[in-house]
Amino acid sequence: MHMADALVAPATAGAMYLCSTAAAAYSIKKIRLEDNPRAIPVMGVMGAFVFAAQMINFTIPGTGSSGHLCGGMLLTALLGPYASFLAMIGVLLIQCLLFADGGLLALGCNVWNMAFYSCFLGYFLIWRPIRQRGLSRGKIIGASILGSMAALQLGAFSVTLETMASGITELPFAVFVGTMQPIHLAIGFVEGLITAAVLLFIYEARPEMLAPTQEPSPKGRLSFLHTIAILGIAAILIGGGLSLAASSKPDGLEWSIEQVAGSAELPLGNGENGAHALSGQIQESTALLPGYAFKGSDTAFGTAFSGVAGALAVLAACVAICCGFRFFRRKRHG
Repeated sequence: MHMADALVAPATAGAMYLCSTAAAAYSIKKIRLEDNPRAIPVMGVMGAFVFAAQMINFTIPGTGSSGHLCGGMLLTALLGPYASFLAMIGVLLIQCLLFADGGLLALGCNVWNMAFYSCFLGYFLIWRPIRQRGLSRGKIIGASILGSMAALQLGAFSVTLETMASGITELPFAVFVGTMQPIHLAIGFVEGLITAAVLLFIYEARPEMLAPTQEPSPKGRLSFLHTIAILGIAAILIGGGLSLAASSKPDGLEWSIEQVAGSAELPLGNGENGAHALSGQIQESTALLPGYAFKGSDTAFGTAFSGVAGALAVLAACVAICCGFRFFRRKRHG
């Protein structure tokens, strides 16, 4: 559901940058008040895991479309809304700059659509009430599916609103909405199943990772470090191996545009201006692995390398963010 710059006018893009930046600034403020050293490896490893998982597009049967994990519901269940939102920003930023996945002008829209709803609404409306009443396997499965479907519906609807507000495409709003919502309902259901599977593993391995206020549980089958190590290895294997089996069918947004406009590639039309050109030039200079491949090459090794390199880049970015916050907190209270 990464929006391209061709869908977004500069005014709309600027407004969404402001909204996403405000949410990020508030998240930073809240995190700096926390003192949870264990959040650093969890944020880094799970950010890398989400990046790798997003590379695997799964086919939606009978539609000619595919979808992929967004990851916000998974992250917010483990990290809470603030750290998960910043981790998602790290994922989307790396995807945008290093792999040219999603437009740079549209980055504020993508952060809002793919991270805000799942991280904040998913936590405060779903995960926090469930934690207060006690976790169980059934509750984890139900919350994962319900939250993922709701977040994808809100994100897909926001895409159509931002496109309509931009007014630089000829996509009819009603038809676009009617195409986007059903396909992302199906994608959200599959994402919910994937999210539930990962969270059930963590619940069996280290239950307190899903309820940070509790003391470490003796019922966990694995230690905290072993659990983190398994998730980290899984991220590398997914990004470097399973990503090669990703569906080649267009994702839900591209498929919807193609159904409405007849082509997934939209010209800028009267929205073409300096902002779009500058965004494209910046991305062209920063995208070392455009399309998750070596430039001028379409080899499987390029895809595998992109998966591993991207996961490591996200891990490094998340750890750097966490360490930076801890540094400023120590300095302020020193």
